[in-house]
Amino acid sequence: MKVLIVGLGSIAKKHISAINQVIVNCEIFALRSSINSEKIEGVFDLYTVEECQNVRFDFIVISNPTSEHYNVIKELSKLKVPLFIEKPLFSEVTTDTDDLVRSINKLGIVTYVACNLRFLESLRFLKEIIKDERINEVNVYCGSYLPDWRPSLDFRKVYSANVEMGGGVHIDLIHELDYVYWLFGRPNNTVSNFSNKSSLAISANDYANYLWEYEEYNISIILNYFRRIAKRELEVVTDQHVFKVDLLKNSVVRDNEKIFNSDRRIIDTYQSQMRFFIEDIVLNKNVMNDINEANEILKLCMQE
Repeated sequence: MKVLIVGLGSIAKKHISAINQVIVNCEIFALRSSINSEKIEGVFDLYTVEECQNVRFDFIVISNPTSEHYNVIKELSKLKVPLFIEKPLFSEVTTDTDDLVRSINKLGIVTYVACNLRFLESLRFLKEIIKDERINEVNVYCGSYLPDWRPSLDFRKVYSANVEMGGGVHIDLIHELDYVYWLFGRPNNTVSNFSNKSSLAISANDYANYLWEYEEYNISIILNYFRRIAKRELEVVTDQHVFKVDLLKNSVVRDNEKIFNSDRRIIDTYQSQMRFFIEDIVLNKNVMNDINEANEILKLCMQE
């Protein structure tokens, strides 16, 4: 297989590692912004879309900054090959982004927007075990400390901290909204609140609070960048039980009794996700979280 990567940051390196674990002897190319860009061992550099057109790629991984997704997707759609797009789909929702989604559909391009928490075993276990439960309430919390994300860098200069680069906790942690949508479906109504009042002093939102309303229950989702002790949990309150998923420990507790536990962690989901993308989406044309669904989730994410 031949794969094109756009953007070679930390997330791209996770995808490259996953590709190499799934595909033997894969040829990896990168569309680089400058001839002076840092060379990566085992990656062949290309510099223009025209050069890319000379290679028959099996799929493209788009993992550059979110603010650049729109232009890159628009340009690379000329190649008419499957697109693996790092979340979130775009940095904003506009008439132009909706038009691009329609254009991708018209061209028949296979798409998948990466939200790897759908492959976390504890969430998959929960999805099955609550099928017959009458749900009354769901609470989601994801908080961590942005300066700890990339300790070697000034956190105020990375895209997460800068609104003009498409950053913000609401869009950075769209994973939580994605898995809620995957588990419970589209809400009937939404209320949201965003702010950046913490001592981080960044331009992007560092706090987001969503209330998603369903016919029989509500879901509360809280996201932040300023919690020094990381917490990533999902609680489902039903008529009979209280289920709690600890995403960081990959475990499920029912009524204070642990009923599922795995040694695998979130980082391990990248390989599972890539295997699914290649085997189920690229080769067998199955659909999950394509550009249409991801655009719908993005609109829920951005809604104020």
